[in-house]
Amino acid sequence: MAYLQIDAVPAASARRDPGGSAAPALEEPGHPRPASQGLVLWDDSEHVATDAVQLEFFYLTYAALVAKKGEIDWRPLEKRLEAIRARKHQAIVRFHDTYVGKPSGGPEYIRKLPDYHETTAKSEGKETVFPDWSHPELARFVLEFYSKVTEKYDRDPRIAYLETGFGLWAEYHLYDGPMKLGGTFPSKEFQETFLRRLSGAFTSTPWMISIDAAAEESTPFASTRTLIDLTFGVFDDSFLCKQHAKENEPNWAFFGRERWRRAPAGGEFSYYTKGDQKDALAPKGPHGVPFETAARDFHLSFIIASDQPEHQTLDRIRAAGMTCGYRFQVTEFRSGGGRSLLTLTNTGIAPIYHDAWIAVAGRRSATSLKGLCPGETRKCAVAGEGSAVTIESDRLVPGQRIEFDADLSGK
Repeated sequence: MAYLQIDAVPAASARRDPGGSAAPALEEPGHPRPASQGLVLWDDSEHVATDAVQLEFFYLTYAALVAKKGEIDWRPLEKRLEAIRARKHQAIVRFHDTYVGKPSGGPEYIRKLPDYHETTAKSEGKETVFPDWSHPELARFVLEFYSKVTEKYDRDPRIAYLETGFGLWAEYHLYDGPMKLGGTFPSKEFQETFLRRLSGAFTSTPWMISIDAAAEESTPFASTRTLIDLTFGVFDDSFLCKQHAKENEPNWAFFGRERWRRAPAGGEFSYYTKGDQKDALAPKGPHGVPFETAARDFHLSFIIASDQPEHQTLDRIRAAGMTCGYRFQVTEFRSGGGRSLLTLTNTGIAPIYHDAWIAVAGRRSATSLKGLCPGETRKCAVAGEGSAVTIESDRLVPGQRIEFDADLSGK
């Protein structure tokens, strides 16, 4: 458990408790740090050593961790997680088997099987190797791999979110390349097995799939609507593109525009045109919709924005990130007689998806702030008194903190 000192923003006047003692004003911190949310840089970005972001993203192939059947070498994953933790950040991790212009990301031992037949074809004009999903060992391996990932990392605070899927970049599509269910892309039957397995395995770390999984012709969701009720969140890898309203929004709607209430929503700024990145954080966005407006409409917790330091200042990146996710405001604080009572409102655009507790003098409330939706209020009683008010979470790395506003004027 990590104890994280949280300061209020700004300093607030006290409200007296029933016993007559005053809760002292809370101190004002420096730069706010929106833990587990905000704009995201790739972990190899030259700009990543900054408190303007709290999240870093990276891919890994299965081959990078698995050389032999039944054996996983966690060291490449650990190396990157530890580097991110040392920067007081958390990771968004995505494993993949297909990447434009590269060999298959499947384990080498599977690729060497005599009856395993990969497909080499052009994707975006580049020779790309597609896996052989007709082979039972690939399907068996993937299920085993994620079972071991959840056993080892489900409660690891270094991983804020795990993204998963199939096809190009694990983004649930083969829009350019040989699309064959049960061949270059897994069958609908296996996809259903995979999704149900993950939904039962991940109990702490939020996991997410691309909104492109709405495609009826290649995924099982349209024919098996009960899959919609599984625990996954969704991400949009071409956020703010020109055709977003026509092509992306229907996919968001397919999975439920209220899904954010129970699972995270995220994505990545579009790369369709140079202007999509250049103007992503411009006042009117790249195509007339400001980022802050779109983030609010889709209740984003994070957006991958690794090119933004080339176009915006870190202060702008920090400010944009602060508009994502949750934001807590203490509207009532009474402390005395060996107990405290606080009332908090979420003034952000999404819930917090990890457990977090208000604490007074290091003693936690029994009431978690997890799932507190925008505009909702929650009362938290603490069996302790004092002026050291914090928010604690076991899902943050040392150096991270969840800050809150405190507006007690006139109380």
